[in-house]
Amino acid sequence: MIQERIRILFKQNKLIGHSLVAQNAPWGQEAAVVGVTIDLLPEDTIFPHPGDLIPFFVKDLQLKTLFRALFNPFAPPSSTAAQLKIATDTAMIDKLTSNNKIAVALSSKSTSLGPWQKALRFAGLRNLPMIFLSWNHIPLKTKAHGLPAITVDGNDVVAVYRVACEAITHARMGSGPTLIECQTDSQNPVDPILNMEKYLIRKGIFSEEFKREQAVSFSKELDAAISFSQAAPCPSRGERATRRRFRPAQPE
Repeated sequence: MIQERIRILFKQNKLIGHSLVAQNAPWGQEAAVVGVTIDLLPEDTIFPHPGDLIPFFVKDLQLKTLFRALFNPFAPPSSTAAQLKIATDTAMIDKLTSNNKIAVALSSKSTSLGPWQKALRFAGLRNLPMIFLSWNHIPLKTKAHGLPAITVDGNDVVAVYRVACEAITHARMGSGPTLIECQTDSQNPVDPILNMEKYLIRKGIFSEEFKREQAVSFSKELDAAISFSQAAPCPSRGERATRRRFRPAQPE
């Protein structure tokens, strides 16, 4: 619903300069992104793929803050190579200071392999507290980099979550980075959201009525956040600094 609203605002020319966010929404990749990020601590760092706002929402970034950043762009996004350099540098600091934090880097369909292979090699050789997330369209090789790779169904959020929990524990214990490879069937795509609905229905904790109630309630939250963001003055220096933590990467 967030991504759909952003697309509409962009088409209405209300989000000038945010074509990346409007066009590169991770449709079909929600299970992987949510499964990996939902159990992270607020102090952990996420480096998302271009246009992906899901990790920020999962990590409790307020809607009004998210939309305010979109209505008041402060700087162009960095490149994938620069983003990965910051990610590995952050993980190195986390390791040296033994602060129990981890860094998570997420790939995209537009990702070039060079920066990713370099980041994997650097993280593996230095045993950094990191998690790398990729999809089957990115043929990353890890054997030469000294870190494990775990393959999982990229349309199953519960499966991704279980694997991510192991990888997070692995990193926090000082055992080094992990690559999580999410496999999806491009010939027979499966909607991970519908997958999750079926799972919750089988558990007896989901219904169409509940879904409608959530949609209506969240739609009102979106309306309020957008109205606030459109009417809000330019952000303060402190708010701009906060936004820099949530800046998406520019594809190579």
